Amino acid sequence: MGILNDDVVLIRQSEKPGDPSVITVNCPDKTGLGCDLCRIILFFGLSIVRGDVSTDGKWCYIVFWVVGKSVTRWSLLKKRLVGACPSCSSALGIYYYKAESQLPKLPDLFLLKFCCYDRRGLLHDVTELLCELELVIKRVKISTTPDGKMIDLFFITDTRELLHTKQRQDDTFGHLKAVLGNAMISCEIELAGPESAACLQASSFLPSVITEEAFSLELPDEHPTGGSLTSNILSVTMDNSLSPSHSLLQIICQDHKGLLYDIMRTLKDYNIQISYGRFSANQSGNCEVDLFIMQADGKKIVDPNKQNAVCSRLRMELFRPLRVAVVSRGPDTELLVANPVELSGKGRPLVFYDITLALKMLNICIFSAEIGRHMIGDREWEVYRILIDEKDSFSVPWNKIEEGVKKMLMGWA
Repeated sequence: MGILNDDVVLIRQSEKPGDPSVITVNCPDKTGLGCDLCRIILFFGLSIVRGDVSTDGKWCYIVFWVVGKSVTRWSLLKKRLVGACPSCSSALGIYYYKAESQLPKLPDLFLLKFCCYDRRGLLHDVTELLCELELVIKRVKISTTPDGKMIDLFFITDTRELLHTKQRQDDTFGHLKAVLGNAMISCEIELAGPESAACLQASSFLPSVITEEAFSLELPDEHPTGGSLTSNILSVTMDNSLSPSHSLLQIICQDHKGLLYDIMRTLKDYNIQISYGRFSANQSGNCEVDLFIMQADGKKIVDPNKQNAVCSRLRMELFRPLRVAVVSRGPDTELLVANPVELSGKGRPLVFYDITLALKMLNICIFSAEIGRHMIGDREWEVYRILIDEKDSFSVPWNKIEEGVKKMLMGWA
């Protein structure tokens, strides 16, 4: 007998507050599946505290223990996880992986335009609403006029693929009106044309001091400040002596939001398959990860250069998964945050949400904001540029802004 579609993903919610909920995935395997699942879990604001992965290369069994929001929409999370799993079809009771013959169709891009009177925390409130509505922010252009009005341009895609319908648009308008109240002046949604889609490519130039120093790919000697650092341990090693068919990747590091996603994303970019793995985080904030891995051709990673490349990249991704810097732009203060984009083109979820939440908690107004894609070194990065309101540029020290944003992004706040 095969597996029923409803049993591909099973979720057992925790019975006591603070205890982890358990997510079980049982489906055909594919390279990068763990990354896709971890990204969805991160998008729903959950943290993975323990994980087990087992696969024979054709079928996989994955268990995640997760903690996080008490208001998690579990049925929707299950739907999204099932959607990320390879398709199952039956023929005479035999289940098999149905390979996709072509790349998935890119979702339609929409432009959400609205004008409203500005207030502190408004941008985060709107961002939070869009996340709840499953509207994914691809790029944003926000500016404030001298008379206190905010003009917002959000380039978004709809996870539900219904934004072309009047009902979905009216529902979005209604929720925005509830958040903005009498501050809303106008609002409209339209399908973004080719000229608008081209705006997804970053048009502004990043100063060399940013690309060479703040977002350097070199691993610095010192460890990051902020957060509840209890250990400076960061170890990534690869061993070929313990298995005749697999390389053992061992990682010891400090926990942070999206840690398992960062590991899986890196391995996916290198087209590395995980046959068996175990992940656990302890109360002191340290994590241990053991992964039995192999290349796409089913062989060990024996090339010393590739071993070093994989381990070095993982060390960097775990040491500094995001780059945060506060810089002077003439008389203004600018916050920059950058995170690497997957080779598939997907960026890290909820970054803009965390940035706006951190600034709201610091009681800082945002004058303008942009999200764009840049090539830094040999990699594509998603760069968030936030221009801080002039009256707040001197009231809050730069190091406090940088530390507050880092803590929120890393899950230490």
